Amino acid sequence: ILKMEMRRRLRVCVATCNRADYSKLAPIMFGIKAQPENFELEVMVLGSHLIDDYGNTFRMIEQDDFDIGSKLHTIVRGEDEAAMVESVGLALVKLPDVLQRLQPDVLVVHGDRFDALALATAAALMNVRILHLEGGEVSGTIDDSIRHAISKLAHYHACCTRSAEQHLIAMCEDHSRILLTGCPSYDKLLSAHRRDDYMDIIHSWLGDDVKEQDYIVALQHPVTTDIKNSIKIYELMLDALISFNKRTLILFPNIDAGSKEMVRVMRKKGIERHPNFRAVKHVPFEQFIQLVSHAGCMIGNSSCGVREAGAFGTPVINLGTRQTGRETGENVLHVRDADTQNKIYHALELQFGKRYPCSKIYGDGNAVPRILKFLQSIDLDEPLQKTFRFPTVKECISQDIDHILETQSALAVDLGGTNLRVAIVSMKGKIVKKYSQPNPKTYEDRIALILKMCSDAACDAAVNLNCRILGVGISTGGRVNPHKGVILHSTKLIQEWSSVDIRTPVSDTLHLPVWVDNDGNCAALAERKFGHGRGVENFVTVITGTGIGGGIVQHGELVHGSTFCAAELGHIMVSLEGPECSCGSRGCIEAYASGAALQREAKRLHDEDLLLVEGMSLKKDEQVTAAHLISAAHLGNSKAEAMLQTAGAALGMGIVNILHTVNPGLVVLSGILASFYQNPVQQAIRQRALSSAQGIHVVISELEEPALLGAASMVLDYTTRRTY
Repeated sequence: ILKMEMRRRLRVCVATCNRADYSKLAPIMFGIKAQPENFELEVMVLGSHLIDDYGNTFRMIEQDDFDIGSKLHTIVRGEDEAAMVESVGLALVKLPDVLQRLQPDVLVVHGDRFDALALATAAALMNVRILHLEGGEVSGTIDDSIRHAISKLAHYHACCTRSAEQHLIAMCEDHSRILLTGCPSYDKLLSAHRRDDYMDIIHSWLGDDVKEQDYIVALQHPVTTDIKNSIKIYELMLDALISFNKRTLILFPNIDAGSKEMVRVMRKKGIERHPNFRAVKHVPFEQFIQLVSHAGCMIGNSSCGVREAGAFGTPVINLGTRQTGRETGENVLHVRDADTQNKIYHALELQFGKRYPCSKIYGDGNAVPRILKFLQSIDLDEPLQKTFRFPTVKECISQDIDHILETQSALAVDLGGTNLRVAIVSMKGKIVKKYSQPNPKTYEDRIALILKMCSDAACDAAVNLNCRILGVGISTGGRVNPHKGVILHSTKLIQEWSSVDIRTPVSDTLHLPVWVDNDGNCAALAERKFGHGRGVENFVTVITGTGIGGGIVQHGELVHGSTFCAAELGHIMVSLEGPECSCGSRGCIEAYASGAALQREAKRLHDEDLLLVEGMSLKKDEQVTAAHLISAAHLGNSKAEAMLQTAGAALGMGIVNILHTVNPGLVVLSGILASFYQNPVQQAIRQRALSSAQGIHVVISELEEPALLGAASMVLDYTTRRTY
């Protein structure tokens, strides 16, 4: 509460470049001005607002009672490509002084104009946060390139449609900084287009003899990537309008390259003196809304035709490619290849005087409240640097001198209950060399041995095996925090191995990056990179060895869980009253189906002289193991068979629970008991799983060293920039 009370007002600078973007920005400016307790508004005006030929439209901003803090003359006249570039350069020269003086917290920029690109460039380089309106849209011209460039410079995005939102996400923008607001101009037009004085507005612009829906609004801009063709279309449109013989309000084109030639065509045809035409440089937005909403038709290539006009159901004829890719309502008839006067004339015959259902593709009238709330949520203390959300990059090994002369490899470490193993693993999953030592019982001895074995292996790799070690991957029993490289809780088989930071000493000694995860997760990673999991988005690996463990891969990524105990599959309970488990609970899968559980049952039968049958023998001092229980069952020992059936049913029931929880596409059984359990698991799935899960395949891992390969994969995936 104290933080909220102490928070100062957010200084928001709204920069407007022309009449079109002001229609989108004005509602936001009014909203900001109405909340002086939360915001401090600064208004910057530049671009064609300050040019007489384009109506000196800055005056309408003053008429709206906004104080213009800065006026920047940034337009270099010429109306060609070079003039546009020079205008951007001129704006970049002038903007630093203004931004330094205003010191805004946020700069609000609209759309896809070259002026807006200069604004976004200057603000980004001067560490000013940018809110971009209408990013993510597609229109099919150079505007797309400018719009997307501004989006990449902007820190926050207020977009108009669901498709635009998805485009921004696809462009790797942070989803948490994208707000689907709708178009701000809809806030005004949806509430204001039914004014009582609309006929007075129509008469003032088109003449007293004009009736509602018996006139045309024309607005055509140049396409800067195809100026010659856009001028030709403009000439054909004027010819068609002259022939169609309806009163027409025609607005001058914008200041883009090619506009001078368009105006020349208009004057050559005498449009300004023609009795059916009213040629104007600017119409205030509130009045323009009335003119469009009550028109018999709108024609041209303005975004107003495909956006705002749809809110009224006004028929629209969209000429050429300038709006290709934009979402439109059914009121828009496209004439993309507008190469003849007759084609445009025919479109006028089809559209003029029709009415269509109102479309709200671009907004519902509540954009401004959403944007103001979004602005208030901006944390000025969070880092200014943008972060991009790149998708996972599939494996692609580039060819360079290192790949040609050396084998890029990982150092893999497997900490088991009995042995400590280190291996050099190549990019393709080949174990180049393996080293093994008994796992020491104390923490100090174990750390010392790990460091010595890793150092020796790294030296061996470099000197004798021509391998470049890219990093170290460590697989260990227990619960692991892979982000910090810390073993949180170890298994009972490895003593003095809880709350251990293993990453730091290994990284400091070898000067290499180090990854750590538990053996179950490593087995799943091994399958993802080298085994049955390649190309499978969702699968589960279940390890059946001394204990029961595994890993879950969802959408191609390993699931760790909030406290790093996801995929503790051995501790799924399948019975409320079952044998005691090593975790302290009862009825876990591991208490029934692990190698340790089978060994326990084998010893019990042996102690009762019920294990050995004909064909079996035990040497003096030979230890009873799970293998003896399995042999006894194969030789007809009914009690051993019953125990194994119970173990198989328990594991199968647990895997059915997994299928019903995460619904994988594949189950991979790994470990020394995998082949024995395949049939019981498949039988349990057929008998107990929901029908939609019964078709899921259960396969046996073909990997000989899943822990080592999984540990190596953490390193090798990093080198190909795959997220882990």
